[in-house]
Amino acid sequence: MTTEQGGPRLRPALPAAALALALVIGLAALATPPTSGGYQARVTNSTNTAGTAPYFTCHGAMAADKAAAIFAYRLAEPSGSAVAADFSGKNNPGTYRGTMSSDTTSANRPCTPRDAGGSYALTGTSTYVSAGGPIARASTNTFTLEVWFRTTTPGGRLIGWGNTATGTSTTYDRHIFMNNAGQLVFGVYPGTVKVITTPGSYNDGAPHHVAATLSPAGMKLYVDGQLAAQDPATTTGETFSGFWRIGYNNLAGWGPNEPSNHAFTCRMRYAAAYSTALTPAQIAAHHTAGRP
Repeated sequence: MTTEQGGPRLRPALPAAALALALVIGLAALATPPTSGGYQARVTNSTNTAGTAPYFTCHGAMAADKAAAIFAYRLAEPSGSAVAADFSGKNNPGTYRGTMSSDTTSANRPCTPRDAGGSYALTGTSTYVSAGGPIARASTNTFTLEVWFRTTTPGGRLIGWGNTATGTSTTYDRHIFMNNAGQLVFGVYPGTVKVITTPGSYNDGAPHHVAATLSPAGMKLYVDGQLAAQDPATTTGETFSGFWRIGYNNLAGWGPNEPSNHAFTCRMRYAAAYSTALTPAQIAAHHTAGRP
């Protein structure tokens, strides 16, 4: 009888082919997700947001700041509409002047198609919007103006202040306009013409967001979410009661930047005015939300 000694025993080595097969089977098991009863889970994005942007639409971004809004217009009403609805909650609807025409072509929208509806087709003649009611308001030296637009035609007033709700104002300032070179200009008149102008031109047919602020920090002009020009020394405009208007008003005497045509030709969406100077972060968020 042979007595075996205690302790671990050595097993015979596996053949090389068997070892390779076992390794392949093990790796395949790791790569295959586990299932139970034929069911496999999948995680989806249910918030419908784009990246880390705080808002997904122009409407959402502007509505978040509506506490400071004087008015906020989608400008997406159907052709022939008389009223531009105000979604700021301030009950300051606008009045379409001339024949309102809506362009429902997706490729012509000035901002994201995530915002449903057509865009306001400004003809460069007598089509524009008078903001608010028939009662003139006191001027202010702290405000923000903003508009989304798309154009290939230079020249014209996008949005600004004037002493009449219709026709051609005789007193006018606090406006954003485009000169004949396609540059965007923000101007005020505290006894003399003060303007800041973008280095680049924006009559390139692409969608653009423009915003301007006046406050004790001076004049600032933003394009597509970025500060494009500023004048810290100018903090006031001319004092007179008036009306905000979108798309057209007088620009006579506005120096070498005065365009040949004072009426803007474009596709436009989401025009607003605020009683505060929006921060750079707020303006950047508005642009990001509407970027196609």
